[in-house]
Amino acid sequence: MAYADYNDLMSLTEQMLSGMVKELTGGYIIKYHANGMDKDPIEIDFTPPFRRIDMIEDLEKVANLSIPKDLASDEANKYLADACTKFEIRCAPPQTTSRLLDKLVGHFLEEMCVNPTFIINHPEIMSPLAKWHRSKPGLTERFELFVNKHELCNAYTELNVPFVQRQRFADQLKDRQSGDDEAMAFDETFCTTLEYGLPPTTGWGIGIDRLAMILTDSQNIKEVIFFPAMRPQEETSKESQNKLSEVSE
Repeated sequence: MAYADYNDLMSLTEQMLSGMVKELTGGYIIKYHANGMDKDPIEIDFTPPFRRIDMIEDLEKVANLSIPKDLASDEANKYLADACTKFEIRCAPPQTTSRLLDKLVGHFLEEMCVNPTFIINHPEIMSPLAKWHRSKPGLTERFELFVNKHELCNAYTELNVPFVQRQRFADQLKDRQSGDDEAMAFDETFCTTLEYGLPPTTGWGIGIDRLAMILTDSQNIKEVIFFPAMRPQEETSKESQNKLSEVSE
């Protein structure tokens, strides 16, 4: 969405989801069998405004941590690795700062997000496409919406400065070379495109399948997906050829 920022998207997300729930159910509170149909349902309250959790600030409060300000430093990486060890939180290699922080957030903050909750202001090292925060150095204008402890939305003010985007990709490349498959690859075509100009813009994505599960009280994602997973055409063709060969023999 052009000429908007992540604050606009949070308001839009609140209005859309709370309005949808009210239109479908007549109210803002729904019951969902999060633990199976044989267990009592939980209540999820979509009444706006949704709660907001500042990622670093609230993680420090909840876990009693004092995370180094420079999250790109070796000091920060060691501190977070020690914190994961202390709380017995397993982080498989490579233990990049981004992965360690993600594990801590999942353990301490995401567990608090049964009702719709925004986790906001992610660090730059976790958000290569998001614009830097206008008043909090090292952070970005990004949010994730969690419902029933699961991510439902991911959105941010888009980074539209090409030379900063190149540096972000370069930083991601270091993590990727250390074995982090989730780190982004360097996209020079995208950076070149930014040089032609991108207005202030926001990006927003929602997990339609997860939302449908909650609204229909479904237990398995297969219940709400229109089409089943398809095999690659090449793989299917090879299987057909093998069967024909067996018949001819």
